[in-house]
Amino acid sequence: MAKTYGEWVKEAREAKGWTQQELADAAAMSRSMIANIETGRRYPSERDAQNLDRVLDTGTVLTTFRPGQTTGAVPDWFEQARELEQQASIIREFALSYVPGALQTEAYARAVIDAGYPREGEDERHKAVVTRLERAKLLEDPVTPALWALLDEAVIRRPIGGPLVMARQLEHIVELAESGRIRVNVLPFGKVPHPLLDGMLTLMWFEDQPPVAYAEGIRTGTVHDSPAMVEEIQGAYDLALSEAQPLHESLALLRATAKEYRSHE
Repeated sequence: MAKTYGEWVKEAREAKGWTQQELADAAAMSRSMIANIETGRRYPSERDAQNLDRVLDTGTVLTTFRPGQTTGAVPDWFEQARELEQQASIIREFALSYVPGALQTEAYARAVIDAGYPREGEDERHKAVVTRLERAKLLEDPVTPALWALLDEAVIRRPIGGPLVMARQLEHIVELAESGRIRVNVLPFGKVPHPLLDGMLTLMWFEDQPPVAYAEGIRTGTVHDSPAMVEEIQGAYDLALSEAQPLHESLALLRATAKEYRSHE
């Protein structure tokens, strides 16, 4: 049977006689990240894979065969944020127009990608859907990352993919929240204006590096790592969150809206 990527890392580490902590120290990573890579729950960024190759004397194997490489399946401006997302221990999302990628169902993701302009070919659209569903595997770990989604009401009112697709998407979010895997809050129309109207936002915290913020607009996205800028963006997120409906009210609204969509089947 072929070895998994995590098994390659574990075997190379054990050949060195190292513990996970010793490998983490040598590669400037956290022990939990090493553990997650070895069990297949996470994969390293390109830089981390290069560090693993260097300290484990594995040539370029761990870089070349790093899982999760997108080969153009995500826009260039999102690639760095996607890699950081895989390493984050805490994620706070704000969505202005679409459900955040890690929470999307396959049908919803396909509808979003099919609406792109200029329209990509079928193979490219399929590749993009697969990549987006790979992001959802973040939630297979029952604890990490802790994910909180703040949704503008526009996200749940725009029927992406039609009523049935939208109903199932909202039900999926409710199920994740009711299981305790995520928290979700809806920012209702009546609370505008709020400080996050410029676009979507992702805040990420890590066990072994400072927090970052990723902001995205039309055909552009920026990872901010300046402490002053990240703190300012975190403050804007907190202010918007303070205007949102509490968890139980947000879930009630999501359920009711899903029911409305189903009534149009």
